[in-house]
Amino acid sequence: MPEPLVSVIIVNHNRAALLEACLRSLLKPQGVPFEVVVVDNGSQDDSAAVVERFASGAPFPVRLLRNAENLGFCAANNQGIRASAAPFVALLNNDAEAEPYWLAHLHAAFEDPRVGMAASKILVYDDPRVIDKAGHLIWLDGQNRGRGTGEVDHGQYDRIEEVLWPDGCACMYRRAMLDEIGLFDEDLFAYGDDAELGLRARIAGWRCLYVPQAVARHHRGATLGVASPRRLALIERNRVLLAVKHFPLDLLLLNPLFFALRAVAGAWAALRGRGEAGRIEGAGGKLMAFLAVLRGDWEALALLPRTWRKRRALRPLQRLSNTEVRRLLLRHRIRLRELSEQAAFPRGADQRA
Repeated sequence: MPEPLVSVIIVNHNRAALLEACLRSLLKPQGVPFEVVVVDNGSQDDSAAVVERFASGAPFPVRLLRNAENLGFCAANNQGIRASAAPFVALLNNDAEAEPYWLAHLHAAFEDPRVGMAASKILVYDDPRVIDKAGHLIWLDGQNRGRGTGEVDHGQYDRIEEVLWPDGCACMYRRAMLDEIGLFDEDLFAYGDDAELGLRARIAGWRCLYVPQAVARHHRGATLGVASPRRLALIERNRVLLAVKHFPLDLLLLNPLFFALRAVAGAWAALRGRGEAGRIEGAGGKLMAFLAVLRGDWEALALLPRTWRKRRALRPLQRLSNTEVRRLLLRHRIRLRELSEQAAFPRGADQRA
């Protein structure tokens, strides 16, 4: 069996059926030699047995790393990356499935030695006419959203082009880049982790290409659930930490203003039943979401000193000037109306807490 060119890392927690479908999707021809490392975060279902059965007949190496508890997306991916050795690392969510030659198409993006990341075209599993993400965009308070989320795919994202960073659901990284800039920030636990790593890489001078031929399909909202208070708190906490860690000082000082603009626009959209907040049912549900956001801000406050120390420690890696970082964020910003009125998940997505 040839040496793997790509190590595919799959993190799992209590999603045996989704995990099995994810693994089976990699049986489709992928065009490059690869291995799979599954990191199981203390599952109580039969996830481990699923991996062991699959590995016994798989035409590629499959390893299982088992944790006694849920260490989170960041720590588990880091664990899998450290346990692998291929020159390229692909991440595939356990609730995603790869299409044929997904890996080969992503790998083809790395001909330029300054490309450190490759983004997939991620489609909604239940309706593959709809785009989940085609790279990422950002609002200037640190909130990010998938490019093209919720749009019907009629070829508008069918060219290879530079994007801000890839979505961690289905992507590829150059290991040399990770060796230079470090792995996922484990303080984030989950959500916004790909944004932090991606922006850190861009500031260090690495590029990211979006490859529309590299297709994966994603069961949206299957991790914590769309309206989960914990999900909302983590998203809010981590967008604050992202800004503190990486934004130029002038943008950071304006962060409360940009947050206020987004909050007002989101509230107006919610009153009309639009946007993500508009999908949360009832006054009680909206109050719960508001309190979750406040909790996220409180948790971010506690982590600010450590995050500021990380910001200072990253200065030797910075290749872009503050002006260039500002231009990068402005070039890839999402329009406020699009952010406030666009739902991150469609109606009918998983609503489990």
